[in-house]
Order: sequence, then C-alpha cells, then structure tokens
Amino acid sequence: MILLMTTAPPSNAPWVLGRKLPPLGLAYVGAALEKSGHKVEILDNYLLKKSTEEVKQMITKLEPEIVGITCGSATYRRCIETAQAVKEVRPNCRVVVGGWHASYAPDSLLQHPEVDYVVIGEGEQAISELAAAVTKGEDQKAVESIAGVGYRRNGKLIKNPAEFISNLDEVPFPARHLLPMNLYGRRIEYLNVEPVDIMTITRGCPYNCAYCDIEKLWGKKCRMFSPRRIVDEVKHLADNYGSKGVYFISDNFTIRKTATMEFCELLKKEKLDLEWVCDTRADLLSRDLLKAMRQAGCKTIWFGVESGSPRIIDIINKGITKEQTVKAFKLCREEGIQVACSFMIGIPGETVEDMEASLKFAKQLNPDWCGFNIYVAYPGSILYEEILEKHLYDHVEDFLFYVKTKDFDFDALVEIQKRFHMSWNKSPKRILRKVQREGALNVMKQVLRRPQAPAPQ
Repeated sequence: MILLMTTAPPSNAPWVLGRKLPPLGLAYVGAALEKSGHKVEILDNYLLKKSTEEVKQMITKLEPEIVGITCGSATYRRCIETAQAVKEVRPNCRVVVGGWHASYAPDSLLQHPEVDYVVIGEGEQAISELAAAVTKGEDQKAVESIAGVGYRRNGKLIKNPAEFISNLDEVPFPARHLLPMNLYGRRIEYLNVEPVDIMTITRGCPYNCAYCDIEKLWGKKCRMFSPRRIVDEVKHLADNYGSKGVYFISDNFTIRKTATMEFCELLKKEKLDLEWVCDTRADLLSRDLLKAMRQAGCKTIWFGVESGSPRIIDIINKGITKEQTVKAFKLCREEGIQVACSFMIGIPGETVEDMEASLKFAKQLNPDWCGFNIYVAYPGSILYEEILEKHLYDHVEDFLFYVKTKDFDFDALVEIQKRFHMSWNKSPKRILRKVQREGALNVMKQVLRRPQAPAPQ
C-alpha cells in the first residue's frame, strides 16, 4: 500500500497556519494512484499534528511500500525529519517527496539519503508511473524514463524534465474520501452559507509576477479543466459532502472568458442553489461576464491588488494599473458582486511611503474585505534570486527569507501591518458594514485579533 502525508507544521515560526483546508494536491495524487489500482491512505499531519513516534507507529502498522510526503519550503525540515522516521522503522520503504519545494529545489531533498525520489511539477502521472515501477521490483530502467522524477544514481543527482498534463479532464476528482473532511474549516467569511469547500480549476500562469513561483510547478501555459468537468465536480461535492458553497482558489478564474461563460450557463442549468467565490485579475473582467457570474451564484471575487504605488507595481511585474483595478471594483459593485482583496508590504525596494500609498489606495477602493500581508521570499520567484544575490535579508529560516532593507526589517513590517489592519478595521463605516454582514460578535473578534504574517508555501 501507499501512504501519502503532509508533515506537522514548523514549530516556533512567525507564520499563521491559516484556515484548516484539505490538501487538494495530495488528494489529486491519491485519486490517481487509486485509479491505477493501488491501495492508498492519506495522513494530513499538518492538520492532525501527530508526533514523530505516532507517525512511526502508523508506518509500522500499515507497512507501506511507498510513503509520499508533500513538502513546502516552510516545512522542509519537518519533511526530512519525517523521511528519517520512516526509514528508521521501515528501511526498505521508498520515500518520495513532491510538492512546491521538490519542484523548486529538488537537490536540497535528494542530498538526504532518506529521500529516495522527488517528483518535480505535477504529481499525478509521475507518481503513478513511479509506484508501478517500485511495486514491481523497482525497475530502474522504467524509473529512468519517467518524466518529472529525480533520484540518485552512481553518486549523481538525476532529474528528469517534467511534462505537464495536456488534458486535465483525465485527472480524477480529488480523493476527498481519504481525508477527515469533518475536521476542516468549511466556512468562509465571503459567503453566507456552509459548508463551503475548495476547488482548483486551472494550472499554470502566463503572467510574470516577480514574487510568484508558480511557473516551476505548473508551467507558464494556463491549462483548465473543462466547464463540464468543473460542474460535475461541483455536483459531486454537493451530493457527497453536502457542499452549499465553493471557493475556486485558482488565481486566474476568468482567464478564458468563453469557458467561464459556458461554466456559468452549465451551473445555472443544474439548479444547484450554490454560492461561490473565485480569484482573478482586475484586467480579466467585463460587465457581461460579471453579470453571467452573478446569475450563476458568484457572490464574491478576490483580487491580489498588491500595492497602491505604481513604482512597486512595476517592480513586481504585476502588469495591472491602478485605473484598471478601480474600474474592476466599480464593475463588481454595479453588478452586485462583493469584493475582497489583499496587499503586500515589504517588497525589496519599497519604502514606508510606498506602503502608506497601499493603505490609502485600499481606503479609496473600499472593498468588502481587505488584508495586508508581509512579503515572504521563497524559492522559484524572480525576487527570491534578487534578494539572495543582494543579501536583502536578516536571516534565513531554511529556505525562507526575512526581508531587510535600509527602510525596514521584519519586526518593523509586523508593526506596520498591525497599524494598517487597525486603521482599516476600526473605520466606523467598515465596522457598520461588517456588523450588518457578519454579526456583532464576529466583527468584535476580528477587530481585536492581532494580525501576523501569512504562512508561506
């Protein structure tokens, strides 16, 4: 059998753990392995936080042939500790590491003897082929031909180039039945219904934002599940998990207008009585599209505005003007769709004056929800390489940088973030709006809550 798992979260880190969301990446991989005939279990240890000894006991009991671990840069150390624990109790078990960090920095994982293989890029096809090779006596010739697999051979690190799945509809629905769905946070402030579940509908991004790392994992071409496939999964969620709402967490939901319009028409025909939220860019909207989305149940759209300073927008290669953002927000309001957005502070080259411009722009936009996130540099992005080259950091925590320039350090950013959130949340107009929407008790908790840096990948 095959055990797939996340690691326990890092200890003593300044990152908020965020919402308790199911690890869809592992669930996709689990579904692909089941489709290939393997018995699979998933341990979401980021959620359950089992000790190393408990993980060892589970490995001893299950006797897996393969343990697959998903690894982000923030959980790198935990990943290596977990791999070591697996080998201590089951030395012949093959440890395969995938996820964000395996795609950005595979050598950092393969240098540890406890890690037998890494999967670079999309995992479904690569892990299915690798599992077939391992369970049939570890056919090395077969392994050498698998795209996106890295391994050691004769003292050298071999990394086969990744290939992307051209037809995403071939990928089965995520194996949510392998997850403790009752333990996840199935409520979201952007919708008035529950339970709410998450879905992804796109992979890859053609844009070139300097802070983003998605290209190495998914590629530059944006690939989408078909509208029919998306609606079928929505129905699956409603029928099997009682979903009343969906948050489509893909960055560029509306990147293909024709497909989005078709999805909206199909969703209306199904009469699912479902509310939903999506993420997109301000330059990927039009009035007729927004109208169709609202009629199909869209209640809120989230935008990554990132900065109110045109100079910083240029530095991060966002490719969107303030005027485009203002227009998009205006269109959403006119069509009855709520708006959520976020800004980043702490970009290399940014000044406190630039940050103040973001707060001012947020107040001008006046969204229904707004957050200010501290920029965290992690592998795979353009800014990461610049920060590394120019030593623009206090110190490094594994592969994550605490950015520091002549204008700020991490501690200063935390104080600025706190001040921005206090200024935003304590506006009488916004408090009244939130009370009407969310209730007095929930609003009071949010106003008093101390903001922190978000959890990186």
